[in-house]
Amino acid sequence: MRMTVLPAADAPIPIFTTLTEVYGSLATAAKHAERWDELVSEFETKFGHKPTYVARAPGRVNLIGEHIDYADFGVFPAAIEHDILIACAPRPASTAAAHPDGHAPGSVVAENLHTRYTRQVFMPTRRHTLGDDVPLDAVHVAPWHLDIDKSELRWESYVKAGYYGVLNHFFSPSSTSPVPVPVDILVTGNVPPGSGLSSSAAMVVSSTLAFLAANGIFDGEKAPAKGELVNIVVENERRVGVNSGGMDQSASVIALPGSALYVSFVPSLHAEPIGFPRDAVFVCANSLVVSNKVENAKHQYNLRVAETLAAARLLSHHFNLQVDSTDGDNTKRRPVTLREVLARKSGFYRDEQDAQLEDLVQLQKGLVGMLGIAMDYLLPEFGDRTDISLDEMIGKSGMDEAEFREVYLSGVDAETTKFELYLRAQHVFEEALKVLKFREVCLAGGNEESKLQTLGKLMNDSHDSCHRQFDCSHPKVNDLVCVARSFREVETGRGKGRIYGSRMTGAGWGGCTVSLVHREDVEAFIMHVKNKYASYEGMSEEDLASCVFATEPGMGACVFKFTD
Repeated sequence: MRMTVLPAADAPIPIFTTLTEVYGSLATAAKHAERWDELVSEFETKFGHKPTYVARAPGRVNLIGEHIDYADFGVFPAAIEHDILIACAPRPASTAAAHPDGHAPGSVVAENLHTRYTRQVFMPTRRHTLGDDVPLDAVHVAPWHLDIDKSELRWESYVKAGYYGVLNHFFSPSSTSPVPVPVDILVTGNVPPGSGLSSSAAMVVSSTLAFLAANGIFDGEKAPAKGELVNIVVENERRVGVNSGGMDQSASVIALPGSALYVSFVPSLHAEPIGFPRDAVFVCANSLVVSNKVENAKHQYNLRVAETLAAARLLSHHFNLQVDSTDGDNTKRRPVTLREVLARKSGFYRDEQDAQLEDLVQLQKGLVGMLGIAMDYLLPEFGDRTDISLDEMIGKSGMDEAEFREVYLSGVDAETTKFELYLRAQHVFEEALKVLKFREVCLAGGNEESKLQTLGKLMNDSHDSCHRQFDCSHPKVNDLVCVARSFREVETGRGKGRIYGSRMTGAGWGGCTVSLVHREDVEAFIMHVKNKYASYEGMSEEDLASCVFATEPGMGACVFKFTD
């Protein structure tokens, strides 16, 4: 489903000229100044001219609401300081002869500050349109094309994914239309790949911004607003094989300093800044287990997407909900989300032509109602197992096998024969309730310590559900969560350590944890985790500092424009 835009996401992409604006404070900007200076200096060394822009996109930490964005339920992320930076500039004609593709329209020379990544040169091509005798809806052919090998994703694959959207949203295939300019780019970043902090989304967001800036899109009337950029980037990331729900991109693009976001997707993309208790600090810790969401998608991430969508299909059939359209004798099947099933069953569904702001009280009542009805339909008919066979799942869907496979299983490992629909749906509905409660507690008045304890319990319960019901954690991540929670037994000089909650964050199967810690105990907590998590043994202090760090909610994506 494509997200439309409400005023909350209708702000323009910020174009800044100082680092203080980029990072939201002078102190934070000072920490990153040397890194920016190196990026600019290396760009000039590698390309022989100065950059005109730097596109920045932060990583994000999801505080609560895991694996529910693609079911269309709201989530609670925050942007972090760690980011991807891409310095860029149109390639001057005077330097074109130095490159293999010269000054070809849209050609890209891409460099990376990390020495293990080599220079890449690529250029888009136009695809021929279909003949008059071929139905227009027979196949979708993109006017512009870039080769992205999904079987062997490399760093430049994410650069290409961002470029793809710019080409096809802002450049017509007509021979009389403007063409993209040749561009030089230099990439750097400090969001650890596979850590669950959305390095891939940050890479695609920054790439999209870089090509928009280099092609002058922000100087004209076509400049996308934040919500439009989220739509484009979600589409772009799917070009590298990830069926993303939009949370990562929304947090990276729309975030504001000092606030997390309650991001909802129905009836349209909406982001509500939410403040925290003043003593709340979040600490991220890397398990060092790399979670490659793309390479393992077919039996991990994309399988969970398929299971939640299949659960929604079975429930819609069980409740006799009309979710498909008909044309004469033909029924047009489409994926339906658990959020839509809930809304239709509870009687408050609105389509996009009748969009209204989400009533959170109504949504909360609907979630409680769904958990209280007979979800046993998602279980197998016989035995005490929770997993259901492929044949029985299809039989309970009301669809024939061919159409079910086409709609629901195209992105799933062909060897999969058992599906955990009941546990996945249970997690989604319960997690959606936890997000609403988390938001409610943050907005409420009252005793700050009590609020922190309630928020921490919600985070703990969320992790336990991710581990037991959604099966997206990892033994090392569970170990790291246990280490974090054990801080409550440590004497700090001010009493026992004030750790309120700890959970996995991100897609899972490795990556990072996020812990809610009292501001006064952050340094002691970080030291405790560094000393007690076995996988950190023998690491240097510099490496440990990048593995365990406190974070305040930071600024979202932006473009820095050089003025001299």
